[in-house]
Amino acid sequence: MPSYSPPTKDMKFILESVLRVYETDIPGYKDIDSDFIAAVLNESGKLAQNVMTPLNSIGDTDGCTYENGVVRTPKGFKEAFEELKAGGWTGLDCDPDYGGQGLPIVVASAVTEIFSSANMAFSMYQGLTHGAYSAIHAHGSAEQKQKYLPKMVSCEWTGTMNLTEPHCGTDLGLMYTKATPQDNDSYDITGQKIFISAGDHDLAENIIHLVLAKIEGAPKGIKGVSLFIVPKFLVNEDGAIGQRNFVSVSKIEEKMGIHGNATCVMNYDGATGYLLGEAHKGLRAMFTMMNEARLGVGVQGYAQAEVAYQNALEYSKARLQGRDVTGVKNPSDPADPLIVHPDIRRNLMEQKSFVEGARAFTLWGANLIDRHQRLNDSDADGLVSLLTPVIKGFLTDKGFDMCIQAQQVYGGHGYIEEWGMSQFARDARIAMIYEGANGIQALDLVGRKLSQDGGKHVMGFFELIREFSSTQKGHNDTFDKQFLDPLERGSKDLKAAALYFMKNGLKNPNDALAGSYDFMHMFGHVCLGLMWARMAKASFEALDNGADDIVFYETKIATGRYYMSRQLPSTAMHLARIESGADPVMAINAASF
Repeated sequence: MPSYSPPTKDMKFILESVLRVYETDIPGYKDIDSDFIAAVLNESGKLAQNVMTPLNSIGDTDGCTYENGVVRTPKGFKEAFEELKAGGWTGLDCDPDYGGQGLPIVVASAVTEIFSSANMAFSMYQGLTHGAYSAIHAHGSAEQKQKYLPKMVSCEWTGTMNLTEPHCGTDLGLMYTKATPQDNDSYDITGQKIFISAGDHDLAENIIHLVLAKIEGAPKGIKGVSLFIVPKFLVNEDGAIGQRNFVSVSKIEEKMGIHGNATCVMNYDGATGYLLGEAHKGLRAMFTMMNEARLGVGVQGYAQAEVAYQNALEYSKARLQGRDVTGVKNPSDPADPLIVHPDIRRNLMEQKSFVEGARAFTLWGANLIDRHQRLNDSDADGLVSLLTPVIKGFLTDKGFDMCIQAQQVYGGHGYIEEWGMSQFARDARIAMIYEGANGIQALDLVGRKLSQDGGKHVMGFFELIREFSSTQKGHNDTFDKQFLDPLERGSKDLKAAALYFMKNGLKNPNDALAGSYDFMHMFGHVCLGLMWARMAKASFEALDNGADDIVFYETKIATGRYYMSRQLPSTAMHLARIESGADPVMAINAASF
């Protein structure tokens, strides 16, 4: 069975030495200190190791079951969920007015990684509830918030989002689900939704579904979509659970992965629903949930890569195979361990450099969300809005790639189920698809986010890199050559690609759209390059100041150097693809494929 050890030391390094959370002006950050963060990470790590990780393979092999209209989660999930709730982990960053602890999102995001690495399918029940909580918190009436949020913060009630229908996924304007107004300010919701994660289960007393539907007579297309609260069980005036609503499950999907999470086909047969936010503005309310979910899915991508890497590393040290070409390293045994071989080292370094860079990138994104929410900082909001499709798209693409790389270390054993490596790859694969497939993330980045507010935020990103480089250059020649120079080259490539879109996109939109996926990956590499430069700077400073753990900081610098020299240069390849335009992509007509 695979093992997992939470990377709490690396998380503390990013929070304390890179993001310097104790020194910022963000309200609430000064209320946390090193000991508090250590306690949160360590205690969540114990729950992850001792309770969630042992259930991961069980959830994969047993899956959820559906019988006589009842969905049951795998053995042990219900007891584990009770432990999760009892520890208050479900409300870490939720509003204290509704029972939450009010911690910064940056701390909660670190815990989310730990839980996702330990058991992605299990952690989704809580994660989806948090997204539904956020949508109601942002757009609900005072009465709705008081009725639903306390129970959702505690996960006595869980939540879902219901978007997709059998005939439409991304194009939500095509949906058929309808909402018919009733005399008591409620609506009858009728329609079918598919791919609903945690749509039904036995972990909670009630499930609060957020459902997109069209009110009769609404404008056509996406402008006519509204969002509704549709509880599994109606809630009485006194807050007690009432009668069963007319919502049911027709089946649970048989999937490639995340078997421990029930992915349901939901039927709404005149179910009672309540409008959330304004009529015909449902997409705006839903995107409160979607943007948070996309950050969480980015975490899932590299969290699976982290646990896969940990196991591949352990295997590479234990498995004896061949001899080191530079000389025997293990003379007492018939062969040397795998890790002596350069190609295995390359494989492991790709994984290690990606995961650690991705972690820093995502925590930086969470830090920007905190800055926006707690200081009403519009620049932070604009920047994280720009980065969200990169966090979701790039980190899940590469996270899946790294799971495959980890599997490759095992050779044939990686293909055998008993070693558990295939589960990480299968579970990671969905992250590239749900909450907006990665191709859509790329289109959103190039089609909307680059030009948002007149291009202010992408130009702000370039200025952020320029300012970092100019203020740090000249202090350390090694740092300049190994980190700042590659970062500047990558940023130059990214800027050239953005200028290409500006120059050619209006004349031929396909020139921009055909290069959007390459641009998303190029942007991701530059973001991880920036993170590695910041982590290297903090590590050099720690060594200069006589840090005790010399090996940790020297390893951090060496890992970052690998990324800057072996991964970041791919920006040049992506730029060449982008500048080739749409012709190579669109040359063949549809009938000739």
